[in-house]
Amino acid sequence: MSISAINISKYIVTKCNDDNCPITNLQLQKILYYIQKEFLDKGLESFEEEIEAWRFGPVVADVYYTFFRYGAKPITAIFADIEISNEHQPTIDRITNDKRKLSPWALVEDTHKVNSAWYKTFDNGSGYQSVITKELIKNEQ
Repeated sequence: MSISAINISKYIVTKCNDDNCPITNLQLQKILYYIQKEFLDKGLESFEEEIEAWRFGPVVADVYYTFFRYGAKPITAIFADIEISNEHQPTIDRITNDKRKLSPWALVEDTHKVNSAWYKTFDNGSGYQSVITKELIKNEQ
């Protein structure tokens, strides 16, 4: 069972702030991508929302617009009563803890690799804001 990308994002942002390791919207977008990929690799979906190919990598548009007012600065919000299943939490925590250590630009570079799902979808800009299919994400090496 998947949960919304917004709920996962609120959980991640709150966790990072509670851990005194705030993240930017750009980092959040890439963390969501890695979470979705891991769940897809297991034959599941972490969230139903589509991921799009934007200039700086994979983006969940609703999440982006929820936090865009922070610009490139860390998101300082803390949310209460976030529902994350016990089944999802260990994977989300592990990926968040691992990827938040990387700079936003290191994450962009990683998702922009030749033949990545983003790379194939973005297609030198002709696929800007096109959906990166879950099949492409799952099959990415």
